[in-house]
Amino acid sequence: MRAIITGCAGGIGLAAAKRIHEEAVARGEKSQLLMVDIAKESLEKAGQELAAMGAEVKTFVGDLSDPDVPAQIVEEAKAAFGGLDALISNAGIISRASLLDMKVEDFDRAMSINTRATWLLGKAAFPLLAESKGCIVATGSMSGEHATPSLGAYSASKAALIMLIKQMSIDWGPHGIRANCVSPGSTHTAMTDARYSDPSLRADAEGRNPIRIVGQPEHQAAAIAFLASPAAAYINGINLVVDGGMSNNLMVASALGDPWKK
Repeated sequence: MRAIITGCAGGIGLAAAKRIHEEAVARGEKSQLLMVDIAKESLEKAGQELAAMGAEVKTFVGDLSDPDVPAQIVEEAKAAFGGLDALISNAGIISRASLLDMKVEDFDRAMSINTRATWLLGKAAFPLLAESKGCIVATGSMSGEHATPSLGAYSASKAALIMLIKQMSIDWGPHGIRANCVSPGSTHTAMTDARYSDPSLRADAEGRNPIRIVGQPEHQAAAIAFLASPAAAYINGINLVVDGGMSNNLMVASALGDPWKK
């Protein structure tokens, strides 16, 4: 398995790298990973973890808001591995502001990283993925399907990403390339640590989830690795929401209260 994984210095990206490596080894395949992030020190540490697990690892430090970086990443993978089987486009940022208060540069940066980068990565990787009959898996968000207070740019960018993946699945499917999306619900990562490390806020989030947990990066990694694997060979153009059923449970926040509360 030759894979590019962006946003790979921690959280969902690192968990996905580990899971993809483990499943590749279980299938008897060589694991070759290009791990990408903007955080150099954390990325180096993450790369060392995967190398210690037996993966062949290359790291690439880059800012995906730069439109030239995606093609550079793909060229690095081609030079290192000779081809590509999977593109895991996981890097993302959150811009917290109301639509009235948000600055243009913050909106544009969210769109460039959360949406445009996947298109540019996929465009650059197209010849390699067409050759290998490979796949693209992007990390969306339940906010891409449900408007979220104070996350106007994030929600809009993730909604655009989900549609971009569907468009890729139609445009590039005839070339043998599958494109799918995993949309996490509440998940405890470095990006959400301030919320889920607070006992009261975590308890509130757990109370709104039908299975009463806050997700972990490994939950999302399992879905990403599955969609990138041969087991998902007939799955194309879907948005797999991994949220414990939370997005189907909106009435919990209403005046009717929690129907599961005893």
